[in-house]
Order: sequence, then C-alpha cells, then structure tokens
Amino acid sequence: MSKKRTSDVADSPNKGAVKSGKRDVLDGVDEEMGEFEDRWEDEIEEDEEVVDVGANDDDEEIEVTQAQEDEEDDNEVPGKTRTYLPGVKYGPDEQLVPDNSVYLALHSLSYAWPCLSFDVLRDDLGADRSGFPHTAWIVAGTQAGDVPGQGRAKDEVVVMRLSGLAKTQNDDDSDDGQDDDEADDVDEDAKLDFLTLPHVGSVNRVRARTPAAGGSAGSVPDPYHVATFSETGKVHIWDVRPLIDTLSGPSRPRQKTPVHTVSNHGRAEGFAVEWGDSGLLTGDVDSKIYLTTMTPTGFSTAPQPYASHTSSVEDLQWSPSEKTVFASASADKTVRVWDVRAKGRKSVVSVRAHDDDVNVISWNKQVEYLLLSGGDEGGLKVWDLRMFKEAPTPVAHFAWHTAPITSVEWHPSDPSVFAASGSDDQVTLWDLSVEPDEDEAPLGAADGETLDVPPQLLFVHQGQKDVKELHWHPQIPGMIISTASDSFNAFKTISC
Repeated sequence: MSKKRTSDVADSPNKGAVKSGKRDVLDGVDEEMGEFEDRWEDEIEEDEEVVDVGANDDDEEIEVTQAQEDEEDDNEVPGKTRTYLPGVKYGPDEQLVPDNSVYLALHSLSYAWPCLSFDVLRDDLGADRSGFPHTAWIVAGTQAGDVPGQGRAKDEVVVMRLSGLAKTQNDDDSDDGQDDDEADDVDEDAKLDFLTLPHVGSVNRVRARTPAAGGSAGSVPDPYHVATFSETGKVHIWDVRPLIDTLSGPSRPRQKTPVHTVSNHGRAEGFAVEWGDSGLLTGDVDSKIYLTTMTPTGFSTAPQPYASHTSSVEDLQWSPSEKTVFASASADKTVRVWDVRAKGRKSVVSVRAHDDDVNVISWNKQVEYLLLSGGDEGGLKVWDLRMFKEAPTPVAHFAWHTAPITSVEWHPSDPSVFAASGSDDQVTLWDLSVEPDEDEAPLGAADGETLDVPPQLLFVHQGQKDVKELHWHPQIPGMIISTASDSFNAFKTISC
C-alpha cells in the first residue's frame, strides 16, 4: 500500500480536472441489492473561481490568508484545447486545465506542510445548505518531514476553517444576464483560517468523533474529540472545541496537550482509526486492533486486542446499524467482520477481498449490507455482507484506477453513489444505479484506441499530486474535500 507519509512539500496549485458524463442505470450488479433511483439533472450552473491559499506556521495567532487568484497573461495566445481522458499521454507542452462548465464550485487551498489525513468537522451553520459561498471546517494532521539544513520540522494537528468557497464562474458565460444576488455568490476569494496543536511525530491518520445518534445536526459537540495515530505508535485524543470557538469568536483557553493517550500499540504505528457509539477503534501494522471506550472518569483501553489478521490493519469501519459490529481491512488481502461481544476477540466472518493489500473500506450508511473496498492493485469492489458466510463475489467490481486506491467513501445521503481516490492522481465519482447505453458510441483516445469507460463512472477530478484522502461534507450536499501532497481541493460537480 502507498502509505500516508511523505516529506514532499507542495509546490504547485491545482491545474487540472476532467469531466465525464452520466448515463442511466447499472451493469453487472447483483439483483439482490435492490434498485437505486437514477437521478440526473441537466442544469449547469454558471460562474467559476479557482483559488490558491497559502498559510504560515505560526500557531499562536489565527492566520487569515487571502486566496490568490491564478494570474493570466492577457497577451498569451490561447492554444488548442481537447478533452483529456485518463490514461492518455499528453505532450510536454500540454497541461491539464479545469473544464469550468462541469464544476459548481472548485477551489484549491494549501497549508505550509502536507496534510495527508483529515476529517470534516460538524458545524452549526445548518444542514443541507446550498447557498454560496460555503464555509467548511476540517481537522488535519501534518507530515512535515525534514527541512533541508534545518532538521526535522514540528508536526501539528490543525483545525481549519475554509470560507468563501464561492460558486464557479464559467468562462463562457456572459455577465450581462447575471442578477445582483448571483453576483454576490461569485468572484469571492476563499480564505483559510487555522489554529494548531503541537503533535509528536507525523500524523498517520486523524478522525473526528461522530456526534451521537439523536444529537442535533446543527450543533458542535462539546467536548469535540479528535483522535490521531502517530508514527510513534501513540494514539492521542484531543478536544478541538476550544480551537473552533476561538476561530469563530472570542478567544477561549485551549489545552495544547492530549486529553488522553493510548499506548497499547507500543511502538507499532498504524493507519486505522474509527469512532463509533461503542468507542474508538485503532489498528496497527502488527495486525492488532484495540478498543478504547469512554467512562465517567475518562478513556479506557481494553488490554486484549482483536487479533485475527495476519498483516497490517489498514482501515476500520463501524456498522451503521449494529453498534457492536465493525469491519476491518488488512494487508493480508482480507476484509473481516467482528462483534465486540464475541468471545476470544476473533473475527466472526472474513473474505479474501482483493489480490493485493486491502487499503480502505466504507460501510454504506443507507443500505446496511453494502460494503465498499479499495485495493493496492487499484480495484474497487462492492460487497453484499449477507453473502460473506458463503463464497462471496463482489456485486460490482471496477478496475478503472491504475494505482493503489487511497480512499473510498459512500455519499452521505445517496446510497448508490460513492467517491474514490488513487495514487494515479484521480478522484472518481461512481453511481451504481447507472446502466450501460447500448446505443452510445465508445470513447476514443487520440491514438485511435477505444477506452473502456465503465458506465457507472460519473466524473473524474484531477489536478492534485498523490491524492491520499477524501470526504463528502455531510452538511453541504455534493461537496467533496480531498487532500494530497500539494494541496486541499474543495469542489462540487454537476454530476451529484
């Protein structure tokens, strides 16, 4: 698996994104899955803005850095453009540029150090909000690495507010027909505000605790716990609520040390962290999974690990319907399902899911028996968990990506849609409700070859280098945030 550590510092903003179309319903999906509604809107909104935000590393003050718009040479003669298809080589004098007509919003923001793991923080700005400009809160962990001539840089946990995420203005659109209300939504530079907490070692993975079921969707938890898995083998739990409050308004005293540290993993680092109603799960490279629960006096970690895997635990997911059940993905090529009530702390069922490391998994929140997995070989597979006790085969298998899958996540409200990212610098959007159109002509590459584009592939976003993680924003429908070695991207497409 391509792990989440790097010492490369971003040196270029987002320079490319590519569209693909949407078709009608699914090919090769097991009938027992049930049907998904195929929803598709033809409207393409106007307006565009691609922004680039810089930030410095002062953790004592709130940093607000105005986004810098890409400068264009007015005297430059525009070159010939063509639609780029992934897998097609382009010349040294060509570069990828975004097709603004397929983005409702597109922003690129950078921090001083690579943040190759992050999570979306819930806010009190409302659920299902659609009005521009948007504001998003995230928490990220740095992997600063070595600085030439200066030694090891200090790593951080960073709470960020991304504001001014305006609607994309299409270059081909005329401003003459734009009313005053729409004009207020565009041409606004994005801003990145942040506060930091010192962290010992690079942050392999960071996860924010999901608000308890039944809680208000428009409130910020207090305390707001965030867990980080360090390269040192320690799992730290932080309260980031004071940082959120300080960024939002009057300064609030904030503790710069963890509220709890899990030391059960010893010196074995890990990449699997997952919060749930039953506690915090953490998995390490020594194949062990530990459960930490919250007690009236604080946090407590069970001394005995869950141990059935034979290699590194790469990802963990709690069941959306059974609070004692969770799934794990491992470099031993298996996906296993566990119940914390089972004796012996062994998995209750497992399947060989990929021919290489299973890097990431995502449990469908709407259809509780669907599990999505991504492998080191680049494959994406959708599993029906009801079939795991037999000899299961995936109900859908996509081999579009050409490098290890680094992140997968189901859409928070549409059970047929998911997003994936890979080390091939692609973020892809998929819809299982789409079926092939037999009358549609195949896509052809510039060299005359025919590209095998799955009908379920809705959209391909590019422009970031070595994409490591993505998340849908649960309160902004269709908004995706992704992180890579060079930048964060926040975007909404016309496809979902």
